[in-house]
Amino acid sequence: MGKLIGYARVSTRAQDTDRQESDLLAAGVRRDDLYVDHGVSGAKASRAALDEALAALHEGDTLVITTLDRLGRSTANMLALADELKGKGVGLRVLNLGGGDVDTSTPMGSMVFTVMAALGQMELEIKRERITDSVSKRRAAGKDLGGRKAQFTDSQVRNAARLIESGEPAAQVARDLGMSRATLYRRMDALQSKA
Repeated sequence: MGKLIGYARVSTRAQDTDRQESDLLAAGVRRDDLYVDHGVSGAKASRAALDEALAALHEGDTLVITTLDRLGRSTANMLALADELKGKGVGLRVLNLGGGDVDTSTPMGSMVFTVMAALGQMELEIKRERITDSVSKRRAAGKDLGGRKAQFTDSQVRNAARLIESGEPAAQVARDLGMSRATLYRRMDALQSKA
């Protein structure tokens, strides 16, 4: 029997992989055969730890992941990866796919994987569509779109402009305010446009 190679991933550095790692270890993956990507989007086809895990796989081995979305977001990428693994004689095991353990080395497991990959991508596309629609509606209604709020008052920007006019270097004035020179000039231009 081949080795079990585990792969875990989280999208942001603030998240941790503790739960994924414990599930993979409980499924029989050795700690030495566990590869983890921190702060890496599932939308990326190439990820450092995933690439290492794939390189470690040999015929008869099985790649083990906890959930399908750890592998990727694109149906095309996931299906291509599943085909690549199958071509190398490597299995793919998803520990929690639809409430159960799915192994793509079986015909049923392969079919379930394909359907779930398509559903995962559809869910992502629906979410993007909702966000785009919400932003469009808020923008049309003139509502706040969120984002970073201006930290500097118009009065601070006017004072900075006076300092620059009196001969102070713009880069130094901007640095003292805690913003880039380009941002300072943009704010100064915006103030002049208002006037």
